[in-house]
Amino acid sequence: MIQKKTIFVAVTNDVSTDQRVHKVCDYLVRNGFEVLVYGRVLPDTFLIDRSYTIKRKKHWFHHNFMFYAEYNIKLFLYLLVHKYDYILSNDLDTLPACFFGSKLKKTSLVYDSHELFSEGPELQGRKFVQGFWRRLENYFLPKLKNAYTVSNSIADFYKEKHQIEMGVIRNVPLLEKEFAPIKVSFPTKNKVVLYQGVLNPGRGIKSMIKALHFLDKIDLVIIGFGKVEEELKAFAKKEKLKFRVHFLGRIPHNALKNYTTLADIGMVLEMPLGKSFEFSLPNKLFDYIHAGLPIICGNLPEISNIVRAYKVGEIIENPTPENIAKAIKEITQNNALEEYIIENQQKAAKELCWEKERHLLDNYFR
Repeated sequence: MIQKKTIFVAVTNDVSTDQRVHKVCDYLVRNGFEVLVYGRVLPDTFLIDRSYTIKRKKHWFHHNFMFYAEYNIKLFLYLLVHKYDYILSNDLDTLPACFFGSKLKKTSLVYDSHELFSEGPELQGRKFVQGFWRRLENYFLPKLKNAYTVSNSIADFYKEKHQIEMGVIRNVPLLEKEFAPIKVSFPTKNKVVLYQGVLNPGRGIKSMIKALHFLDKIDLVIIGFGKVEEELKAFAKKEKLKFRVHFLGRIPHNALKNYTTLADIGMVLEMPLGKSFEFSLPNKLFDYIHAGLPIICGNLPEISNIVRAYKVGEIIENPTPENIAKAIKEITQNNALEEYIIENQQKAAKELCWEKERHLLDNYFR
């Protein structure tokens, strides 16, 4: 009997909610690999049953330098006493241990860059911390032979800066998505503008809230959680829009599509807070397309390229509350335009799907 090749997957994100890691691992299992995902214990994680093995380590630290140091030390020690055919490192914060572990064990290393890590919005204005991550990139990235990322702009950035040829595997949804069909409803009878995703700075959510001042019989529904959740709730109250901004909190991914398809407009208003945001392709962009939800977005290159190429929404050059409201009216008050966009989304979904994208992984795992 032929022994299966083994793949070790390192990730610091929540294993239960990281859909990119799940889709990659599930595809590799379906192609005959034995996969182990190495993560960490987090307080709010979901229990999950997957086609691959998951190992989660407890950590003393959960933030900042001490966490990354502890995580990489434990990860390196684990790799020292275990042998795999491949090591898959997800993002820069797992790369040091994976790189040195692969060298010592003579194992093939593959790197998946989910974002432009050293240029993230949370690092802007923090020169010492950003300098540390940039130095790590400067050291490790030119030495990598097998790497891919989520957008062409990030691949081009790394090629120019580090002379590294990165492939591009976009984080698109499955066309035949695994989800639990359940009957749900929004807490409003009005039309719904939807934001779903992480509630962190730089998502343009305050502008979305203020846009409601210029709209009638349209509410904003926010699905997700994050650092600025309480700040956003206070802001909605301050703007006297508390009863038109509805926070639904965290919803399991396999139930999310039930809510997405109920909305009327999907918002993708990431701000250019660093190159990582500027070059991003957020999951919600593709989720909206697959749900048949007309999109309103800013003019960041990767996002606007998709919206423009597939004609699936409106692009706002200057996303002020007034301009956001104007774009919302253009779609919700024009049935012909709305139907045209939804028809285009049905075509786009068949191209922008994991069933097509996942075969690019064959270039890295044989």
